[in-house]
Amino acid sequence: MRKLAPTGIAAAEIDGMTIHSFLGEQRNSGKARTIKPGDLKLEKEWALVEYLLIDEMSMVGLTLLAKLNRIICAAKHTDPQVPFGGVNVIFFGDYLQYRPVYDVPLHANFSLPIKIRTQLNHKAVSHKAEQVGQTPIVCVAQDTCKGKPIEDRALMQKLLELSDRKTENLSGLLPLVPGMPVILTQNIAIELGLINGVNGIFRQLVYQEDSVSTDIISEEFCESARYVHRPLYALVEINKSKIECNLEQLQPKLIPIPAMEQTFQVDIGDMLPKDKKPTSNRKTVLSIKQRALPLVPAYCITTHKSQGQTLNKVVIDLKLPNETDDIAAVYVPLSR
Repeated sequence: MRKLAPTGIAAAEIDGMTIHSFLGEQRNSGKARTIKPGDLKLEKEWALVEYLLIDEMSMVGLTLLAKLNRIICAAKHTDPQVPFGGVNVIFFGDYLQYRPVYDVPLHANFSLPIKIRTQLNHKAVSHKAEQVGQTPIVCVAQDTCKGKPIEDRALMQKLLELSDRKTENLSGLLPLVPGMPVILTQNIAIELGLINGVNGIFRQLVYQEDSVSTDIISEEFCESARYVHRPLYALVEINKSKIECNLEQLQPKLIPIPAMEQTFQVDIGDMLPKDKKPTSNRKTVLSIKQRALPLVPAYCITTHKSQGQTLNKVVIDLKLPNETDDIAAVYVPLSR
């Protein structure tokens, strides 16, 4: 067992050593410890270690912990994807005490929750594709400005990576694999139950054959992914739809969801050189018309989307409310 702490006083109290001393680094030096293949001293230090105790966890930052993880993985000769080389890490301390200096605390809230949701969905789709042995298809939104297609590569990439919260609930990049859960993001026919937020199972994509490309657009998807630039409609099984008759040549509850258009505004001021930026921010705002399928993967959803649904199994990122928080943020996900 090895005992570490972020400060000398805390390390002395547990008869251990500081994390910085163990890493062989000066505090805030920014220089990482050099690890050479076959570092016998490092390997010997960790050969028999099964447990790692870290005290005063409130003062341990993400960067410092990442360095520690890298060192232990190298010493244990394990897959870097295995946290801390398989060593059991136990944290002690009180998060109400001081935060780390010049580092990000371990308990910091995600600054981009929507981006995290999107990344989790993309990872889940890729995992689903591996399970069923299929190549994922990624639908690419078509963006135009003043009736003309976007040709600037940097602007095109910026628009595709925008959160669907900023694009009127249309996804720039929509990964699809047959059998995966999806959510409708637009009201298509309220009287038929085809409404924003309804769940379904994606079954098939219909698209223009000449619009398929294998050129990599995003690193979030596997290299073998196929990019469809002109999807026509997706066949989605929606059990809650109110369509009583079967559509021609389609199975019951199988609904064609067509590509739709929405218009939104985007500020491109951060893309312009300083000498070309106008004094008024309004001049850097473009009106974009985007055409895409009104669907998003439903592996990871917001608690707002979960309201009104009955879910068999869920993993909830629960934030306990304080005096100013809405109790619904806890009650809704827990009561699904």
